[in-house]
Amino acid sequence: MKLNELTIVAALEGLKKRRFSAVELTQACLDQIKRVDPKVKAFITVCEAEALAAAKKADLELKQSSTKPLLGIPVAIKDNFCTRGVKTTASSKVLENYIPVYDATVVAKLKQAGVVILGKTNMDAWAHGSSTETSDFFTTLNPWDIKRLPGGSSGGSAAAVVADQTIFAIGSETAGSIRQPAAWCGVVGLKPTYGRVSRYGVIAMASSTDSPGPICKTATDAALVLQVLAGQDPLDATTSPNQVSDYSKLNLPKKLKIGIPKEYFLSGMSKAVVTVVKQAIESLKKAGAEIKIVSLLDPKYSVAVYTIIQRSEVSSNLARYDGIRYGNSRQSFGNEAKNRMMLGVYTLSSGYYDQYYNKAQKVRTLICQDFDRVFKQVDLLLAPTSPTPALLLGASAKSPMFGELQDILVEASSMAGLPGINLPCGFSKTGLPIGMQLIGPQFSEALLLQVGHQYQQLTDWHQRKPKIVISN
Repeated sequence: MKLNELTIVAALEGLKKRRFSAVELTQACLDQIKRVDPKVKAFITVCEAEALAAAKKADLELKQSSTKPLLGIPVAIKDNFCTRGVKTTASSKVLENYIPVYDATVVAKLKQAGVVILGKTNMDAWAHGSSTETSDFFTTLNPWDIKRLPGGSSGGSAAAVVADQTIFAIGSETAGSIRQPAAWCGVVGLKPTYGRVSRYGVIAMASSTDSPGPICKTATDAALVLQVLAGQDPLDATTSPNQVSDYSKLNLPKKLKIGIPKEYFLSGMSKAVVTVVKQAIESLKKAGAEIKIVSLLDPKYSVAVYTIIQRSEVSSNLARYDGIRYGNSRQSFGNEAKNRMMLGVYTLSSGYYDQYYNKAQKVRTLICQDFDRVFKQVDLLLAPTSPTPALLLGASAKSPMFGELQDILVEASSMAGLPGINLPCGFSKTGLPIGMQLIGPQFSEALLLQVGHQYQQLTDWHQRKPKIVISN
């Protein structure tokens, strides 16, 4: 196995036992970026010199038996996380030359843990989308089939992980932007409980749901990263004071009851998704889990609620980009950003606030209460992550509600602030990865990671790799 193909666990072991150096590990990732990124287009910015310098520093610390938990491990960062001295664009021409003077808390914590930052990954501009086609610069392609989309908005991060351009990546989710691209690219994507990981220094989309999280090759890797990222941050008042669990303990409780929400198997859903997810359910059932069919609110209601609340918060958050304090003029906004801002202003305007925004917040409360009711019956929920495998390039241009429809199965849990994880669970007949999601009560990340780890001990879907054809 090539060094860039290693998991975090395997890379840490290799570094500790001096089988290879952090410089060699980093160089392997940089070489893979040079080899495949002209085809995949996952990165906006590659920090080669900075990465090699950080790797050299890591090697010196490794000789001194440092206890930093991710020392020498290469990572790719979604381009809506501020990185001091490194261009941060949110894939928008408004910020195409913006260089922050500080690090986002997530980035600061990763640096303290010893990571090597390879660069910044492409995304839908301002995270508005589920395809990475709304990036103002270029579209990231799915490594499994470059004629297809990687999902979004963290499409660049997911594509970089499955293409082995990095050992792991960081994404952010507002309503599916970690789990959905993870499903389409066949990797693990963990969306933590809202407030479990700091949003400070993340370019905001919808402040009441934005949740940073890891995109990895295994659930075990995701546990290691979350251990570093989780915790209260004095710079983010929405972070929780709850004690951080020990996510490294991956032993399952003896009795586990998994709920299967019947409403999440939509009519018109891809037959391949239904078949593969049901096979995954059977695997967990054979492993001893109790399976219970449950009922939740139809996910179509979350689409309406999310659309109104997210647009409203977008109109507020993007108001600061006036071309005076920083960034280019507002004429640089793309069509998707303009559409969302206009709808948000409309729903918040006098005469329409009660009719739309206030009503959406009331339904959001009902969604939260509905989950609370179901979690009195089961420990966690299992459902498909996306209604379809990866769609063809150009699909998002054909539907003004593309993102909402592709994220329909993850929006409700995001609006409720719940944690969720995507796990690769099979492939379509055409060789496209399919993902299932586990959703738990607030702050149940440890349980989700335990179940994810157990499932990956039973299957090898997460070990499958795409063959990226590089033309001369």
